[in-house]
Amino acid sequence: MTDTALTMERPGERRAALLLPLLAFGCAAAFVLSVAIGPVGLSLGEIVAAIAGTGHDETARNIVLDLRIPRSLMALAVGAGLGAGGAAMQGLFRNPLADPTLIGVSGGAALFAASFIVFGGAVHFIPEALRFYGMPGAAFIGAVTVVLLIKRLSQREGRTEVATMLLAGIAVNAVVMAGIGLLTFVATDAQLRTITFWNLGSLGGSGWRSALVVAPITAAMLALCLVSARALDAMMLGEREAHTLGFDVETAKRLLVIAVAGGVGAATAFTGMIVFVGIVAPHMVRIAIGPSHRRLVIGAALLGALLILLADVLCRIVIAPAELPIGVVTSLIGAPFFLGLLLKGRREGSVLL
Repeated sequence: MTDTALTMERPGERRAALLLPLLAFGCAAAFVLSVAIGPVGLSLGEIVAAIAGTGHDETARNIVLDLRIPRSLMALAVGAGLGAGGAAMQGLFRNPLADPTLIGVSGGAALFAASFIVFGGAVHFIPEALRFYGMPGAAFIGAVTVVLLIKRLSQREGRTEVATMLLAGIAVNAVVMAGIGLLTFVATDAQLRTITFWNLGSLGGSGWRSALVVAPITAAMLALCLVSARALDAMMLGEREAHTLGFDVETAKRLLVIAVAGGVGAATAFTGMIVFVGIVAPHMVRIAIGPSHRRLVIGAALLGALLILLADVLCRIVIAPAELPIGVVTSLIGAPFFLGLLLKGRREGSVLL
């Protein structure tokens, strides 16, 4: 490593040594806050007693163990997946404005979810025990299918061209949006309402079944992103340079696309569309600790989890006992903040901030 690289690396390491533990502590505190806050007020003692099994209030025990803890675990997993997925896509496209929607994850999930909402009533062969996973399963299949289609369209002579993948993603996403528009047109009023709320995102239906599906998939995605972190660092110099340095660029790209399709697809399948976290979280962490993807993926996952946990708390208290869609909250928080970053970068003469 050159002296210049070391000079750039050491400040990033020092800042990461401070920021990452702070983010981890913030996630733990937000998790506790998420369990404590809700339409039914519970004291810290009641929560501890419910978890320890020493309390006699069965209602408090059901609220804490069956509703709030799995919902908070889902928020943690979804936020981590969106943040880490955004960091991986920004590294892959070498563009800090990229996020998983560019490769069709959200669009594919939305199209297949809307299809299941409109036509799922005609499907009678699904066993009763699996009906809970019907729409999430359709959304996950849609996310993976569209990602694989975009990846296939972007391949030439066995190589995946990132620029072509971006253009293919834009074109395929346009077709997907047209399909969703057509389904919206033929849907009944009840189906239209379901499609609308799914597209706005919500953690309201989260339970142990969904949390225990999404959490392991998110953990696997994080592991694959970390395995590819050094290759992403090298690809910042260009794919040819990364290959010269000894990295298997094509394998790294395949791993990243599969990891993000699986992790973000699973999160989107169960919670609907949650926007801006995949852009804002890695972008903020990169500004703070630099572009090293080993630290960036971890930091983006922690910040994404923190943002989703806090956004979900806001969803529950702003218009209690009703809930705001979490996608609305993340947009209201993320869009102005991101515009502020863009304006700051423009004043400083930096296109990529």
